[in-house]
Amino acid sequence: MEEAYRWDDYFERVQEYLDSGRLDPEELVPKHALERVLGEMRAAVLAGKRDWADVMKKKDFRLYFPIYSGTVDEGHWRKWFREDPLESRDALRQLWAAGDGSIEETADRIRAFAPRMPAKFKGAGTRMRPISVLLMALGAERHPPFMTTKFKETYEYIRYPFPREGADAADLYTHALEFLDRFIEEARARGFECPSNRLEAQSVVWGVASTDVPDLQKLADELLFDAGFLREVEKLLDDKRQVIFQGPPGTGKTFVARKLAACLAGSPERVRIVQFHPSFAYEDFVQGYRPTLQAGQPGFELRDGPLLEAAERARAEPGASHFLIIDEINRGNLAKVFGELYFLLEYRGEEMRLQYSDEPFSLPDNLHVVGTMNTADRSIALVDLALRRRFHFVEFHPDQPPVRGLLRRWLDKERPGMTWVADVVDRANRELGDRQAAVGPSYFMKPDLDDETVRLIWKHNVLPYLEERLAGEHDRLRDFHLDRLRGAAKEEDDGPGADDAER
Repeated sequence: MEEAYRWDDYFERVQEYLDSGRLDPEELVPKHALERVLGEMRAAVLAGKRDWADVMKKKDFRLYFPIYSGTVDEGHWRKWFREDPLESRDALRQLWAAGDGSIEETADRIRAFAPRMPAKFKGAGTRMRPISVLLMALGAERHPPFMTTKFKETYEYIRYPFPREGADAADLYTHALEFLDRFIEEARARGFECPSNRLEAQSVVWGVASTDVPDLQKLADELLFDAGFLREVEKLLDDKRQVIFQGPPGTGKTFVARKLAACLAGSPERVRIVQFHPSFAYEDFVQGYRPTLQAGQPGFELRDGPLLEAAERARAEPGASHFLIIDEINRGNLAKVFGELYFLLEYRGEEMRLQYSDEPFSLPDNLHVVGTMNTADRSIALVDLALRRRFHFVEFHPDQPPVRGLLRRWLDKERPGMTWVADVVDRANRELGDRQAAVGPSYFMKPDLDDETVRLIWKHNVLPYLEERLAGEHDRLRDFHLDRLRGAAKEEDDGPGADDAER
């Protein structure tokens, strides 16, 4: 029913967003920059130029295309264009051909192009997002970018009808265009000068959706953590912009890092993850030369690493928090990998020249770095004091919050008849006597957990791990047999007189 729509409530949020002054720098400026480079690519494709894909090397394309298309980078597209240049160019010609710009014609373009996309993109929403970005080449004010989640949140808030069940990519997009046209009409009826076109309307929709306060209590309930712990980590990130989660394996460090980062950033697409290892170098992380083909000849090209890419994306959205998660941070040679970042991590906003570039570079304030560190890995050198001074360290140990009692809480909720597993793990950790190498709860937090699964996990994951930890103390392994630990834990619970499972 028309009277059920919540336009007035929604426009209160729109007014707050417009008053913030964030619309132009955060939404419109980067989209117009991407529109320009896509227009160059379209002109080259329609003119039959052989070097049409070189536009992908331009900074505005490399920076903004991944953000709006929802891909980590443009690699899937580059591979398609390189391996099948005739097919990809013909598909783009079909998408970018001249026309009247009507909604019906736009739907026809999408339905013709979608089946020809790289195979990675599955699902109507996943396909439509990058297609909508490519359509910006026809004029972003008529063909703005699309993201399923942002529009669904807005439809739900306003109580606007959702697309029909089973809608294809074209249906999702044309439904969004019709909604944006309605949004513009409602704005005019209320005396709003903005939005005046679909791009402005779409940008306001995304901007309003991004201003919601992170719901740390909801995340805490999902993780079975105390919300106070998550708020404490949020404060640590506000202070230094960098934290490291440290603890033994299986304590959920990486899982929590990704969940918390996505919550604080407002979207998992503002979160980038990279894993360090002994052969990882500055050139892999920051910037370095990579082999490439130039005009058919082998050569080298200066490529930005995940750190610079994350920094540029954060710089492009100054009002949003972005996160770079470094998994197993202490497995790399940190002084070698970080280079100038030791200075830049401490002095945000100040500029330095990087090793391979004459351009000054700084780390934006809205880029946060979360590292994870396995304290049980004896092969890793200690983190040097210079890095420790630049990061806050957050403990993830089974003997203290938030991990203490986590397995029992999870079992109570998901597998109430198997709380004995928590007793066994607690007893094993007491007998091990090494908190830096304790057995974490994540091994057993599986939806299909039963007695047989526990036995398999213990035999093929826990015991091999303990055997490595107890090298030279082989006789102690008998103390960690599952049946013995289960019997001892039961006797401890039952008190004196209980049967000993080992007798």
